[in-house]
Amino acid sequence: QLQVAESGGGLVQPGGSLTLSCAASGRHFDRYAIGWFRQRPGKAREGIACITGNGASTNLKDSVRGRFGISRDTASNTAVLQLNRLKPEDTGLYYCAAGVGPYCSLLEVDFRPWGQGTQVTVSS
Repeated sequence: QLQVAESGGGLVQPGGSLTLSCAASGRHFDRYAIGWFRQRPGKAREGIACITGNGASTNLKDSVRGRFGISRDTASNTAVLQLNRLKPEDTGLYYCAAGVGPYCSLLEVDFRPWGQGTQVTVSS
């Protein structure tokens, strides 16, 4: 089973970019999908991006597709969420999580364990 930890959050102006990293520890990184979730103020946590264990397939929530990108690197056991053209409504706590298997999903039930989250604030 993997353990994961996020990094890379911060304060950025609208229209700016951030790169979030998810560092995984444990064996067989490529056997597990990686998902990114966020919890915006006053809203439930939502799945926004996932990538399969082999990195061949991704899925992004409609609200971020075209602005965010997800990738992974097996050599470094790291997954990256690239956030571009950020909007104030993207503000929230961003989590990565390891999938229970290699297949992509945006459902929380398909991911464990979770990281502690990294704060993204989009404001001028």
